[in-house]
Amino acid sequence: MSDGPRRIRRAARILLMDEHDRLLLIRFAPADRRPFWCGVGGECDPGEDFHSAGLRELFEETGLVVETCGPEVARRADDYLTLAGEPITSDERFFRVITRNFTPDTTGHTAIERELIREFRWFTREELANWPEPVFPLNILDLLAQEANS
Repeated sequence: MSDGPRRIRRAARILLMDEHDRLLLIRFAPADRRPFWCGVGGECDPGEDFHSAGLRELFEETGLVVETCGPEVARRADDYLTLAGEPITSDERFFRVITRNFTPDTTGHTAIERELIREFRWFTREELANWPEPVFPLNILDLLAQEANS
């Protein structure tokens, strides 16, 4: 891994909650690391704002179309390796979307998503607190609590 400056990766993240206050997460199973779970979202396209990226990623990853992602509820920055193995510094913005429970439509997935995504699951907060596999971001319960109190 290079010691030089990392690329800043701007990304929108969706806290997608159903009518039972459950969070939709996606299980990724890359060959080079343990399976893990994370929410809907992804990198902003060049010139794309965070809100627009959130709407696009929500549709591409789940098939869900909404008019708005609502207000930004949290920000996060972290250094990590992308699924493609690139070391980056993330600039992530979180938005909350409430919907009815549904089964995600995966027809909009990219090749890497088709290769790595193994399942979708709606989680209660209690399940997240004790889940045996990694869930990212690590402070997801804090984000949900912070968002609920705002």
